[in-house]
Amino acid sequence: MFSHLMIGTNQLEQAQAFYDAVLGTLGVPPGGRDRHRVFWRTPTGVFAVTEPINGEPAGVGNGGTIGFACQSAEQVDAWHAAGLAQGGSPCEDPPGVREGAFGNLYLAYLRDLDGHKICALYRMPRGA
Repeated sequence: MFSHLMIGTNQLEQAQAFYDAVLGTLGVPPGGRDRHRVFWRTPTGVFAVTEPINGEPAGVGNGGTIGFACQSAEQVDAWHAAGLAQGGSPCEDPPGVREGAFGNLYLAYLRDLDGHKICALYRMPRGA
């Protein structure tokens, strides 16, 4: 459904280091820079950060969350640890299992360096 997702940043160098670390735990190669943007390309889509082209400061959307798919609970934990090590801030509950209408999920949430809420999500097998 989506080709890419792009969010704003006020600190491109730091955002690249942050996302290189957290996305690296998911097997995503380091981002590539194009002027005022950094892109992380995968077979399933593109994630990007950009300095706003209108010259205004980047802002954070209230109520939005960007979720990254993980292959295991251990990968979620590694993602969370990498984000904290790069200066991300914990938010919501600690990483762990959440019961949902569509089965159990193993989740972790962070705020990136610009305050965007991000999530690592592993859909647990039924009965786990």
